[in-house]
Amino acid sequence: MPGIALVGTQWGDEGKGKVTHLMADGMDMVVRYSGGNNAGHTVIVGNDTFKLHLLPVGILYPNITSVIGPGVVVDPAVLLDEMDALEERGISTERLLISGNAHLIMPYHRELDRLSERRLGKYKLGTTKRGIGPAYADKATRIGIRVQDVVDQKIFVQKIETALHEKNQILTKIYGRLPMKLNQIVEEYLGYADRIEKRIVDTTPVIHAALDAGKSVLFEGAQGTMLDVDHGTYPFVTSSNPIAGGVCAGAGVGPRALDRIIGVAKAFVTRVGEGPFPSEEAGEVGERMRRLGNEYGATTNRPRRCGWFDAVIGRYAASLNSLTEMFLTKLDTVLSDFETVKICVAYEFEGDRFEDFPPHQTIFHKATPVYEELPGWRTDIGGARKWSDLPKEAQRYVERIEELVSVPITQISVGPEATETVTRLTSTPPPRAQQA
Repeated sequence: MPGIALVGTQWGDEGKGKVTHLMADGMDMVVRYSGGNNAGHTVIVGNDTFKLHLLPVGILYPNITSVIGPGVVVDPAVLLDEMDALEERGISTERLLISGNAHLIMPYHRELDRLSERRLGKYKLGTTKRGIGPAYADKATRIGIRVQDVVDQKIFVQKIETALHEKNQILTKIYGRLPMKLNQIVEEYLGYADRIEKRIVDTTPVIHAALDAGKSVLFEGAQGTMLDVDHGTYPFVTSSNPIAGGVCAGAGVGPRALDRIIGVAKAFVTRVGEGPFPSEEAGEVGERMRRLGNEYGATTNRPRRCGWFDAVIGRYAASLNSLTEMFLTKLDTVLSDFETVKICVAYEFEGDRFEDFPPHQTIFHKATPVYEELPGWRTDIGGARKWSDLPKEAQRYVERIEELVSVPITQISVGPEATETVTRLTSTPPPRAQQA
């Protein structure tokens, strides 16, 4: 059975944790294919809340094999802390597999990330300072250290020596910091190796074997389309490819392995950190959205910037990811408080109108949103479980997004728990809407 990919369609924080948890029920395997502990999935099960940063959401199910794929960068300290926290709560991590080809985040990666952001000052990118970018940079320049290296002490020491020869030059001569010591890093990371060695495998044939056997495999995305290093709002992006195409490289499968590609979109839009955001509401409306939605990052607790749904980036994400369907989240607490709701249907820049994603970053940075305004529903919809339970105004809002994005919206979240979901069956995408 081909796999299912789950991707974010905005700037991350779309509610993928809940959706992944909901989709994982009945799966045989869940694979994390990109990113590092700069991402966070929040999952609420009854009175329990789980915040996962590296572990796939499938870890919460006892019979699912959870895989950290080769496209992920792994901070072993964070990984082991997460595993320990789950074990203390009675959740086994025995079925976790880690790709030996995944790269390790090293202490100098975190330090360089922090120092670089400080040096950039007002031009900072808004990274999480977790060392993600520097780890991917070392991977690209072929001086990275992979998970499998920790099981061969001789190779491990040689690779760290090579890396430190460059990193300590940067730390001391550019930033005026003390050099990092080889022995301290080796001792720390070999201690991690003792705990994770039995989990390190070549995950690619494991995933292929599951697919060939007809098992259900869910490829779990982190971050969102607009944070993709090649296709997002560069340079205010992450350092990997969270789009559906990233599944192939990040997990080691071909495109035909994917049968369904589900895009997760928040019913409004948020982003954390720096960068352009055409439909952002920076004043009282944005603060109201943040307060009502408790919009703070799962990883850093940074306040999220909030704004109206942007159909331009929705169409862009639908095309870029070849979405087969969309899961719309957080229709409930935030938008239910507004008399009217808006959808950004196009941008304007210097007299030109852009209904597709602009060809130049300057246009996107300075674009003025063109809005459609629809009636709000001003009622609690948290108890809705069927499409017919939703007020007609909420139905029309969902239908209009579907028309504008040209992808069927099959499910709608009206609360944080898996049960707080409206299933809406739509078999074929609607035709692309004519703009107003």
